[in-house]
Amino acid sequence: MYSTLSATHPSCTCETRETRARALTFYYMTKQGHSSLSTVSVSLDVSSISMSSNTSQLKYVSLGVLVLQTTSLVLTMRYSRTLQSDGPRYLASSAVVCAEVLKIVACMLLVFKDHSFSVRALNRVLKEEIINKPLLTLKLAIPSGIYTLQNNLLYVALSNLDAATYQVTYQLKILTTALFSVSMLGKKLGIYQWLSLVILMTGIALVQWPTEVTSSTKELDLTTGSQLMGLLAVLVACFSSGFAGVYFEKILKESKQSVWIRNIQLGVFGLIFGLGGVFAYDGERVQENGFFQGYTSLTWTVVALQALGGLVIAAVIKYADNILKGFATSISIILSTLISYFLLEDFDPTSVFFLGAMLVIAATFLYGYESTPAGNTSKV
Repeated sequence: MYSTLSATHPSCTCETRETRARALTFYYMTKQGHSSLSTVSVSLDVSSISMSSNTSQLKYVSLGVLVLQTTSLVLTMRYSRTLQSDGPRYLASSAVVCAEVLKIVACMLLVFKDHSFSVRALNRVLKEEIINKPLLTLKLAIPSGIYTLQNNLLYVALSNLDAATYQVTYQLKILTTALFSVSMLGKKLGIYQWLSLVILMTGIALVQWPTEVTSSTKELDLTTGSQLMGLLAVLVACFSSGFAGVYFEKILKESKQSVWIRNIQLGVFGLIFGLGGVFAYDGERVQENGFFQGYTSLTWTVVALQALGGLVIAAVIKYADNILKGFATSISIILSTLISYFLLEDFDPTSVFFLGAMLVIAATFLYGYESTPAGNTSKV
């Protein structure tokens, strides 16, 4: 019948062939489309796995950077302040000024890079964001002055306390930051956060618990006075760090400036306050032996770690969650304890110190713990 119909109506054959051709074309296109979709699906899966792997690697890198910066700064600063030398020791106030200068230069280079290495664009941004916004710039003078005080106090603390005791005691800034966040920003803390603050206070009290020292009364008084000076410096630094950090966070919420521009503003005021501190407290020694008296390669290492360490942390902190920061703090405390005992030989740990340190580490993890809501027990 088909052949007869084809012979009688040639046009039907052409239409049938066209129909078959279209059907075959649609079939192969559909088949090819399924193949393309499966290829896209596989490529998306590979891409997601690759991104997940890269994120995991960045987390471990950020953990290493946080541990390295925190531990190396504390240990090098402690070693540089206790190292015996023939000439005068370097001035802590001058080191703070040098760190501010280095931070300003580094931030300006980063802004220069962000604007395609254009000098005209750099000048325009600095003029628009700093000079043309004097009120916003002046607001940063308060946290900048407090940060300058804090940086000087850290030198005082590490001149009188071993690195391990300093590391544990300085975690008191968690308490001060939490209290200022509640009072200034209206934040609400959960039950785990309040419990962690109680554990933190208990741990730090145990770390600072007086130990028996078998030495003469004069040496004992000297050691006690030195430790008290270091403890007071850490306490003031913790309160200044908490207030300045929360105040700075409040300013950040009111503006949308680049983090590098903000650091330039902080650095300029820090440089002014730092120079004022140099000539107010160390003016005579600067006139006698110069601004860079006692500087060595170790001193410049401390300056670089203090200036660039914060910028490095700002760059990697977005990859570090609360658990990772807790790990970094814990590892840093452990490393500082081991190096202070075996290499610097200025620390003799006791069972009470270890108990206090463990409580502080536990409080650090507990404060960053986020409880899962009752209605949402699954995680994607």
